[in-house]
This record gives sequence, structure tokens and C-alpha cells, in this order.
Amino acid sequence: MAALMDLVAGVQDEILITIGTDDLAGLADRRRFPAHLALGAGLDPTWLDLFSEAARSVTGTDEPQDFLDARRELDRVGAGRPGGRQGGAAAGDRTIERVDPRWVEAIARLDDSQIDRVTGRWIDLLDEELGTLPREEKPWIRQLAGELVAFCRAALRAPDILFAWSL
Repeated sequence: MAALMDLVAGVQDEILITIGTDDLAGLADRRRFPAHLALGAGLDPTWLDLFSEAARSVTGTDEPQDFLDARRELDRVGAGRPGGRQGGAAAGDRTIERVDPRWVEAIARLDDSQIDRVTGRWIDLLDEELGTLPREEKPWIRQLAGELVAFCRAALRAPDILFAWSL
């Protein structure tokens, strides 16, 4: 089972079955999952906390909350689901958590004109946290910022937004 870090919007049961059966290619089906963003195994979840901090800095608001605080255990997991357990979900080494819709809404509300400033601030925060990032990493981070906003906008009408990750 490969390391992963994904945000997926759709119906919780469908997401859990798809991830639990390792049908990760199925996450690209926009009829089933209105939004999916593969964050990759190299990204640390704390980077999303720093993205949230950058967004707050640019917008001058208290939103979005840190991503760590926006994650919740699943409130229900049915019997027979691969890797399911009461109060949360796991599939092998993977942990699956619900993302607070308020976090998604706050990111989706970012105006296109703010994304560059949020990205610049995010890069500054990453530099402070990790040391100076290599120059070749910065275009990828700029792309990821746009993808995060696009994911959140597409996920707004989804009944569930889940974060699946493994180390």
C-alpha cells in the first residue's frame, strides 16, 4: 500500500469503499466524486496549516482555521466497510478523517486576485518553518495553492469532504 495524502469530496460511503479497495483511479470519476486532490506523499499535513495561516494573513479574517483543527473523526462508519471502525476509519495504514466544511468554504471564498498573495505568504511561512525552499519547489507550491482553491470550490456542494492519508 503506497503512501498517500488525498482530499476527496463526495458521499462518505463511496469514498471509503473506493479508498478501502485501493481503487484510487476511481477517485477521478467526477460523477461520483465532484472533487479530488492528490497531495502526494511528500507533503506534510502541517503545510495545510501554514496555507490556512497564509489565507488568514491575506484576508485579515479568522478563517480558515488551521487544517489540523478542521479534521474530525468520522461520526459514523457502517459495518462491512473495508477497514472501518466505530468513530473513524482506517484502511490498512491509511487514516481517513472528515474535513470541516467551514474550512473548505473559507478556502473557496478566496478571490482569484488573492491567490498569488496567499501563495507568496505560504512560501514565506514554509521558508520560516523548513528553511529556505529550493527555487525549483516554488512553482509546484504555486500550482498546489491554485489546486487547493479549485478543489474547495468544486467540493462546496458535496455532502462529505474526507482527508485520507498514510505515512
